[in-house]
Amino acid sequence: MTSRPPNLQTRELARYRKPDRGTQPDYLFPPYASTIKRSPSQPLVILPTSLSEVTGPLFGHDLIKANDFDLTKQGNGDPIGERIVVTGRVLDANGKAVPNTLIEIWQANSAGRYPHHRDQHNAPVDPNFPGCGRTLTDAEGRYRFVTIRPGEYPWRNHYNAWRPAHIHFSLFGPAFATRLVTQMYFPGDPLLEFDPMYQSIPSERARKRLISTFDWETTIPEQALGYKFDIVLRGRDETPMENA
Repeated sequence: MTSRPPNLQTRELARYRKPDRGTQPDYLFPPYASTIKRSPSQPLVILPTSLSEVTGPLFGHDLIKANDFDLTKQGNGDPIGERIVVTGRVLDANGKAVPNTLIEIWQANSAGRYPHHRDQHNAPVDPNFPGCGRTLTDAEGRYRFVTIRPGEYPWRNHYNAWRPAHIHFSLFGPAFATRLVTQMYFPGDPLLEFDPMYQSIPSERARKRLISTFDWETTIPEQALGYKFDIVLRGRDETPMENA
């Protein structure tokens, strides 16, 4: 029988903290039809945190290919649509950078269609746009993606339902159980007012944290516009994450 290393015997494990009120969507939000089937019908059972929940395999640079951050360079030609640059920082509750954390994105193409067999939207598929990318934050918590501005698409949640243009973000912490998923929207989108996913977040101030800002400094002259989207993992300015 082997004992655990001394540092694991004495170290106090990190604990999950509940988000601030109003910053996260409710599990059940009837206008968002999927939550009716997915939301729990009984009170959640909170399991005690153990070592396996707060530690795990780390993702290193050996898993990231050179062009994984650039979704416009992964096909056999140029993808169709408006090129954009998305940058930002991943921060903790105190505004401190979160370095070397894996960020993945996925999105529809410029016509509003995903490269997936289950997407039957009557819009063209772009063979030169993979719809997904990945990168690691640097020492200051910064990330950068080059991609195509996604198109809106119908999603049959209700009559004449359309999703606003958005990019999905997935963040991995120290373990698979700490994975977080959110969405980034674009400023001035008139569909946000009618979107149940966006409106499921109780606080208007928190909802607006999902909207990127135009960033002149990161634009590429004659090629791409820039947008900034910071992600705050905890605290008063926490970024809303998906529950369903």
